[in-house]
Amino acid sequence: MCGPQGTTLRPTSDKVREALFSILGARVSGRRFLDLYAGTGAVGIEAISRGATAVTFVECDSRALQVLRKNLAACGFEDHAQVRVGRTENFLARPDWWDGPYGVVFADPPYADTQAIETVRIVWATELLAEDGVMVIEQDARAVLPPSVAGAALIRRYLYGDTALFLYGAAPRPGGSA
Repeated sequence: MCGPQGTTLRPTSDKVREALFSILGARVSGRRFLDLYAGTGAVGIEAISRGATAVTFVECDSRALQVLRKNLAACGFEDHAQVRVGRTENFLARPDWWDGPYGVVFADPPYADTQAIETVRIVWATELLAEDGVMVIEQDARAVLPPSVAGAALIRRYLYGDTALFLYGAAPRPGGSA
């Protein structure tokens, strides 16, 4: 996988990407996958290679988009991909752009971006995520995200050096199961 030189992109490391798919396991195969802040597409392309039926990539950086499209072509995955050009916030506000519901939503916002919680809130307040779907947010290891938000519960926080993965699932309903 290649990426643009001299940009502010912070690609998910191979180690973290491997850990992510180990965590997700069978949740990827046969499901739709949403890659928010997709960058060069490494995470979503990995999802396709692990059996995701389709991946929607959301990215606004023009140089990253060029590389993303080249990477999809090099892997022969264009038929399994939908590339949405624009900011994640705009994508989330446009249900006509969605190709879901998604079994997995992955978000890797810039570490300084305080919108991660708002993204979780929006995902859980809409029909973007499948009923049994999960959301993973990649952040700086020092980040603190709440244990629950908008019907989502933090299942687990995984640490890999200076990176943390936050796995959210449906919060248990009072008097019942999740």
